[in-house]
Amino acid sequence: MSQRISTPCVGVCSTTVGDAVCRGCQRHLDEIRDWFGYDEAERRRRIGELDALRVQAAASLLRVDDEALLNAQLARHRIRVRPEQPPLSRAVELLRVGRERIQDFSRYGLARQGAGLGLTPPRLFAKLSDALALAGQARIAPMTTDSHHSG
Repeated sequence: MSQRISTPCVGVCSTTVGDAVCRGCQRHLDEIRDWFGYDEAERRRRIGELDALRVQAAASLLRVDDEALLNAQLARHRIRVRPEQPPLSRAVELLRVGRERIQDFSRYGLARQGAGLGLTPPRLFAKLSDALALAGQARIAPMTTDSHHSG
C-alpha cells in the first residue's frame, strides 16, 4: 500500500523571516507554495532530493552507529520521520528537536566524526544548519536559472 507524502514541513519555516530556502525543511519558496500542486511522483522525487541533501551535509559531522537505537529515540521523543527516510536524515531531525537535551550521542545511536568531533550537540547542529542552508541555496540555483530562461 502506498503512503501519500503530505509535506516535508517540520514546523520551523524560516521563509517567514525572509529566507529564500527554509532552514527547517530545505525547500525553496516556490516549492513550498507549489507543493500541494505536485503529483505524488514529483513529491517523492523532491523528498528524495531533500533526504540526499541532508545525508550529504550531515555525513561530514555525524554517523549513525545504531539505527535501532536512533529509531527508538525518535519514537520516544515523538519526532516524525518517514519509513523510507535514510537514517542520517532522521538524525538531522533528532538534532533539530533534541540538540539542547542530548548529552551522550551514543545513547541515540549516533557518533560525531570529522568536523563534528568535539562539538556539543547545539554547536554541531548549528554547523549542520549552516551546511544545509548552503546546500539548499545550491540546490535552488539551477531551478531559478531554468525558470528565468524558460519564460
